[in-house]
Amino acid sequence: MSEAPATESWNDRIVAEFRANAGYVSWSSEEDFAAGRPVPPRIPGFDEQGMPLILVHHIGAKTGRERISPLFYQPVGDGWAIFGTYGGSPRHPVWYHNLMANPQTTVEVGTETVPVMARLAQGEERERLWAKEVALVPKFAEFEAVSGRQIPVVVLERVHGHASSEK
Repeated sequence: MSEAPATESWNDRIVAEFRANAGYVSWSSEEDFAAGRPVPPRIPGFDEQGMPLILVHHIGAKTGRERISPLFYQPVGDGWAIFGTYGGSPRHPVWYHNLMANPQTTVEVGTETVPVMARLAQGEERERLWAKEVALVPKFAEFEAVSGRQIPVVVLERVHGHASSEK
C-alpha cells in the first residue's frame, strides 16, 4: 500500500508549516478544499492560529521506511490520543498498522520531540476518548459511520527516562 505522491507532498507541506509555527498548521488551503483532497473539516476557534497538530513518526511495518503523519490529537495525561479515521475509508490508515507493529517511536508536539510508546485504547477508555473527540470534531462520527469499522483510538504514552529535545 503506497501513498500517492500528492498525499506525500501535502504531508510535507503540513510538516514544514508545523515546524515553522511551533505545532500549529492552517491545515487546509482553499485549493485543498476545492480539489476535494482528504482533508478534515474546519473547526471553529482554530481559524486564526491554525490547528494544533502532532507529528507522529512511524516505521513502515513492511518497508522499514520512516514516515511522519500529521494528525489531530487529544491530550491524555502527559501523553496524547490519536484517531484512525482515515477520512472515512473502510481501511485503517497506514500509520495505525505501523504503530501496532512498531509501537516505540517519537512524536513532535509544539517544539518538543518526545519518545512515546503507542497502544490501542480499548473498552471504556476508548469510548471516553472517542466521545470527547466526536464532541470536538463531529465529522469524526460521520467518518466512523461511513467507514463500516470502529475507528481505532491510539494512545501515545510518554516514555519517561528519556529527555525530550527542543527543535
